[in-house]
Formats: sequence, C-alpha cells, structure tokens
Amino acid sequence: MRASRAFPQLKQTSCPLLRGALIMLLSASAVLLLGMLVMSLALRAIYADRALPGVHVARIPVAGMAQPEIEAALRRRLDYPTTGLILLRAGQRIWTPRPAELGAALDYSAMAQAALRVGRQGEPWQRLADQWRAWITGVDLPPVVRFDGALAAHYLQGLAAEIDRPTREATLRIQGDRVEVSPGQVGRRLDVPATVARMVDPISRLVDGQVELVIQQLPPRVLDASAAAKQARAMLSQPLTLQTEGAGPWVFEPHHVASFLRIDLLEGPAGAEYRVQVEPQALATALQPLAAELDRPASNARFIFNDDTRELELIAPAVEGRTLDIPATVAAVQQSLAAGEHTVELRFQRQQPMVGDQATAAELGIQEPVVVVKSYFGGSDPARIHNIRTAAAAFHGLLVAPGATLSMAEVLGDISLDTGYAEALIIFGDRTIKGVGGGVCQVSTTLFRAAFFGGYPIVERYPHAYRVGYYELGASSPGPGLDATVFVPLVDFKFANDRDSWLLMETYIVGNTLIWKFYSRADGREVEWSSRQSNPVEAPEPLYRLNPDLPKGTIRQVDWEAEGLDVSVQRIVRRGQEVLYEDLFRTHYLPWRAIYEYGPGTELPAGARTEEE
Repeated sequence: MRASRAFPQLKQTSCPLLRGALIMLLSASAVLLLGMLVMSLALRAIYADRALPGVHVARIPVAGMAQPEIEAALRRRLDYPTTGLILLRAGQRIWTPRPAELGAALDYSAMAQAALRVGRQGEPWQRLADQWRAWITGVDLPPVVRFDGALAAHYLQGLAAEIDRPTREATLRIQGDRVEVSPGQVGRRLDVPATVARMVDPISRLVDGQVELVIQQLPPRVLDASAAAKQARAMLSQPLTLQTEGAGPWVFEPHHVASFLRIDLLEGPAGAEYRVQVEPQALATALQPLAAELDRPASNARFIFNDDTRELELIAPAVEGRTLDIPATVAAVQQSLAAGEHTVELRFQRQQPMVGDQATAAELGIQEPVVVVKSYFGGSDPARIHNIRTAAAAFHGLLVAPGATLSMAEVLGDISLDTGYAEALIIFGDRTIKGVGGGVCQVSTTLFRAAFFGGYPIVERYPHAYRVGYYELGASSPGPGLDATVFVPLVDFKFANDRDSWLLMETYIVGNTLIWKFYSRADGREVEWSSRQSNPVEAPEPLYRLNPDLPKGTIRQVDWEAEGLDVSVQRIVRRGQEVLYEDLFRTHYLPWRAIYEYGPGTELPAGARTEEE
C-alpha cells in the first residue's frame, strides 16, 4: 500500500525537473547551431574565393589559397610526371621512362577547382557539414592524374621493334636424294594494350613502379623437323628392292625413291608434325609396268579324254591367277620404309581356277566326243606348218565352261616372233607376202568348222576375202564358204558353249592334217546344212615375181588361182522337233590369181606376166 502511494509523489516531483532539462538542452543546441551558422557565414566571408581551412590536395595544405595560388603550390610540390620512374622489365632487359614519357600528366587546374568546391556545393546543410568536417578533421583530396594511353602505346611500340620476333616454321624438303632441314623459331610480340593496362596503377597513385612487359609467345606449328628429316634420310639411305617369287627383283635407286615420297604436315594430339610418306599415285605409276609383266589370269588344268577309260588325263596343271595389288603394295612399301626396311615383297590378289588338277570327267559332264573335224594343209612350207602347230597347241586340252564364250584371239594372245611364231606367207591386200603368223587361219578355219558341225552358236566370224586352196583340200572339206580368218587383236572368231556340260578340246597334227576334237555330253542335237554358190568370176592370169634368193632357172608357185564366188551356207540345228539355231553365213570371194616366184636370169614361159608389166 505504501509503494502505491509513493508513485504519484515521484511523478509530481520529477516532471518539472525533466522539463527544465529539456528546455536547457534545446537552448544549447540552438545556440550551437546558431554558432555554426555564424561560423559558416564568417568562413565564407573570410575565405571568399579561397580554399577553406583544413583543405589539402595530395596532403599539401591549400587553405586560404585562391586558385592560382593553389596551382602554383601544387606545381612546386607535385612533379611526379617528370621526376618519377616506371621501370619496364622484359627478362633481363629494363627500360626506365619518366611517367611523362608514358603519357602521365597532373591536372593542376582541376585539383585547384576541386579544393575550392569543398564546403561550397550541395544543400545548405551539406555545405555546413563539409565545412565543419574540413575544420575539425581536415579533407585531403586525391591528385587528378591524366593518363594518355596513346602516348604510352607509342613509347611501347618503340620497344616492340627491339622485342618482337617473327615466328618461323621449321622446313623440310627433299632435293634429289638429299634431305634439307632448318629449325623453326618461336616468335614473340609485345602486347601493348595489356602492358599499358599494367601502368595505370602506379601512375594513378603517383608512385614509382616496376611493370613487367606483357610478351606473347608465338610458337610455330612445327618448331623442330629433325625427327622427320632423320626418317627421310633413313628411307633414302639405300635402294628400294621389290621382289616376288619367280620374278624380279626390281631395284629403285635413292633418287628414284625420293620421287615416290611426299612430306605432309599433320595435326595430332601433341600438335603439328611433319611426316614423310609414300605418294600413292607416284609409286602406283612406277608399279604399272610391273603389273603388265606379272599379272596372269587363272588357268584351268588341261586334260585329254581317254576314249578307253572314259576318264580325264592331266596334261598341264592348273595355274593360280594373280593381279598385282598396287594399293596393297604401296601400303607395304610405306610400312617397310617407315620401319627402315628396303626390301619389300609385292602384294597380289589371287584368283583360283575353276577347274583344278583333280577334276574328273563325271564332275565336268564330259562323256564322249561330240564332233571331230579335219583340215588339210598339204604343200605348206615349214614356217606355215610351224605356225599351225604353235596355234593349234594353244587349244589342246583347253576347257570351255558351260555358258561361256570362247574368243580365239584371247586364247592365242600376242602373235609375234617373241611368242614362238615364224614368218610365213599371208594375204595382205592383193598380194601374198611374208608375215608373222602365216597359217594361223588354218587353225581358225578348223575351229570354226568344229563349232559349226558341233551345233554350237557362232558369235563372231569373218571370212577370207579370197578363196584359200588349203581349206578346200581333202575329201572331208565342206568346200568354200566355211573358212574363218583371225587377225589378233582386230579380227576374232568366237563361239559359245551352250551345253550344260564343259567342253574339252583336243588338237592333233597328223602328217599334213589338223584334227580337232570336241568332247562333252551329247544332248541329241543334229546339224543340217546346205551351200549355194553363185556369181563365179574367173581368176586373173598368173603373175611371175622375181625372188633374188632363188637360184637361176628356178620357178616356184607360191599362190594358187581361185575364181571369185558368192557362197551362202545355211545351218539348222535341231534337237528332235525343236529348232535351236538357224544361221546363214554369206561370203563374197574376190578372184585370186596364181603367183610364181623365179630366180634371177630364169627364162619364163612364153606370155608370162611379171610385176614389172
């Protein structure tokens, strides 16, 4: 109860005291504010157009100074642009320009104006506060530094002429069989903008400073080509030898090997590098002549048919075909040279023959002879007989696959002295002259007749321009109109094996007779044929030709007369009531005179016509 009575008493005694204190405080503040205002007005009056007390610029007191005085004071005390040093460093090299050389300058006017603005800008209360702060604690304004980066860049460009270095690529080239190499060089370039940026800090603070020049390293794509040069020298250190079983070797000297090489610049995970490689096209061009020499087609085994056992007897083994694999050989040469090896085996693509040495008659469907024909060449000289034997031998034991077409030109290949043929009489234009391969048409004519009477399709056939007496000799001769000429590679004879079985051919020379046999499986086909002759033209009178190699008094007939004639040969191939083929072979023979050769000084028959007439 006592406490409750005390509170009202306290309230009554404290309120007058609090009011008095507040009144005194407000009175003091008003006096203080009034004093500050009076002081401000006094300072402004005393320091009109002069810096107020407590104002400094870069720690230099400027109170009471007008703008010209401030600028003069600052110029006397702030001489950094002309007395300061900026040490520029690039490795062990240094340069010490003055800040003024780098474009540094002090704006004395701006600093003086900034000093005069202290306490004189902003709202009244802000001005009063700034004046009071300057008076009590002081105000130190920073220097105003002007930095002309263009001048700094100009100075650095002068240094760049000493510092910059061009990038140089390593070079590698092959001259003849010599390898020439030069090292590369790392370039460098002074980064002017980045270096200027580094100068800003010390210059803005008016202090001496050290600035490391920003230099960019510019490495070449290839600095060192010595490894590739070593590889190239190893590749050219000795000749390149290409070899294969049964042929070669072929040796390419280093200067020739150099023509196969190229130098490539390749990008890899570790950067670019030179690599010495074989130029595929260049080496392929050098390999082409080898391909012509080494390529060979696959060749079936050759057989004869034993009429007694009805089995095949091997007379020539099968030959694996091969084709020079130029891309694989190029790759092998590249790999070998890169490994320091200079002897390389040629690479081939292999082709297996269709018929191997172990083939049987049953497997090939060969059961019996289906046609046998003969032609006669009595009176032929030894060279012509030699060519007949040579050409006929190319077909002995030869197999023709079911559905295949035989080209006589392909089987014979090149007819030349190099392939075993002799010079014999041939028809050339309107004359009989000596030429390589005379007599081969005896073989083509006999083959044509075998295919004709065997009922095989004739794909391509060309007759002679003149009747040849040999082809009309013998009781079995079908007469004119069933001859065929071959002039490799322009004129060919072709026929097709349209049977389901293989066709085996055998050729024999018995005396002056060429015998040609076809073995296969008879399929019931029969051949009907007929010949019609018309428009005969009498042969010209005989011609006598001087032959200096004949002795005096010798006359020798080298060609026989034949009348001109048109011949049409019709063939019908039937199997039962079915007509398989119906052919018409037309031949127009020009008349041909008899020709005699005589030795010098020989007396000719009365009325004989010579070439001189």
